[in-house]
Amino acid sequence: MTTGGSATGSWRDTILAGLANYIDAGSIVAGSVALALWQEAYGLSNTTLGILGAFGPNAISAGIGALIGGRLCDLLGRKKIYQYDMLFYAFGMLWLVFAVNGWMVVLGFFLVGLAVGADIPASWSLIAEQAPDDSRGKHSGSAQVLWYLGPTVVLLMFAALSPLGLLGARIVFAHLAILAVGLTFLRARMHESKRWLEAQALPAEERRRGKLSDLLTWQNIRSMAFLIGMYGIWNLWAGTNGFFFPYILRTVGNFGQFTSVAVQTLSFFIGMMSIYLVFMQFSDRVNQRLMFGISAVIQVIGMSLLAIFPLTLPVAIIHVFLMSFGGGFGAQSFFQLWSAEMFPTLLRSTAQGVMFAVVRVSLGAFSFFVPALTATGFTTLAWILVGFLVVSGLIGFLGAPRNEGKSLEEIEAGMKPAR
Repeated sequence: MTTGGSATGSWRDTILAGLANYIDAGSIVAGSVALALWQEAYGLSNTTLGILGAFGPNAISAGIGALIGGRLCDLLGRKKIYQYDMLFYAFGMLWLVFAVNGWMVVLGFFLVGLAVGADIPASWSLIAEQAPDDSRGKHSGSAQVLWYLGPTVVLLMFAALSPLGLLGARIVFAHLAILAVGLTFLRARMHESKRWLEAQALPAEERRRGKLSDLLTWQNIRSMAFLIGMYGIWNLWAGTNGFFFPYILRTVGNFGQFTSVAVQTLSFFIGMMSIYLVFMQFSDRVNQRLMFGISAVIQVIGMSLLAIFPLTLPVAIIHVFLMSFGGGFGAQSFFQLWSAEMFPTLLRSTAQGVMFAVVRVSLGAFSFFVPALTATGFTTLAWILVGFLVVSGLIGFLGAPRNEGKSLEEIEAGMKPAR
């Protein structure tokens, strides 16, 4: 039975794989902050803003990339996907660095999203498969810290470069492109997942099912439906918040660019602290259903503040604290962990890719209407987002698995036989 690599090696691989989260979230938030700058510079309409939200790395293009990359990851191995797609990411990011009109921005965002989407299933699978069995949650949590670190660095850069306007945005995008190229070389030294190699090496009659049709068993469909319901509905809130919150602060709350960026930066910093102090310390050894439930309640309260009270700076800060602290040990952290645990090795990335695609495409469809919804009244949008959090919280709390401390092999052995 494989139990992951050495402590040093597994942490190194976790960080290098988890940097996909840094780049994913950094791309989304960089685009969100640049949104108002692009609109001013290129005269973008609400329709174009909706297209950017729908087809960028926050939504549809990432879903398409995950769908394709996830399947290739199970067929060809994790290493082939996560090593080379960063070069494609850098190519897409260069379109944003040198954009001079709206169509270049849309194209660049679409290419970046494809690369990010392909990398996520490979990275999340590798992290779970290489981590020691008694600290899989801790390793997954560290990748989520990187997800929050990306936006934090991006927002601090925007704050420092705000006097430069659009040039500052180009510099931020350039830093992401350079990081992607560097990550390509660093990942070249990583090894393939031992669990994937062992699954590939089994005789045909003994191999775990890995055909695409095997994803349609009752067990796998039930697991995907649970995770899509829990995370997908939550992500309708998170994606809207992550991409449009700075825009909402400026247009609804009438906050300046610097204040908007500062509030957003605070939210990601609190999220990192929550992941480290709560999720990484306790997810491997306490009742995960209870953790998830507490997170959901905190976030529902936090979002309700924006629906009930005017969007003033104190309300925004309290909202940010509750949402970020609750979210740190909530839906996204558990989605990464559970989506790796609930599927066999040769279908793990395929399942993650399918779920990620459904989640991001659904977000893309919803994002297309967010600017128009905001223009007609923010309170209505806020209550819709509260509803998303309530439904997601109920699904997650009722369906949460109890896999803390178990090996992936023990979890897979405990799955009901496919019929």
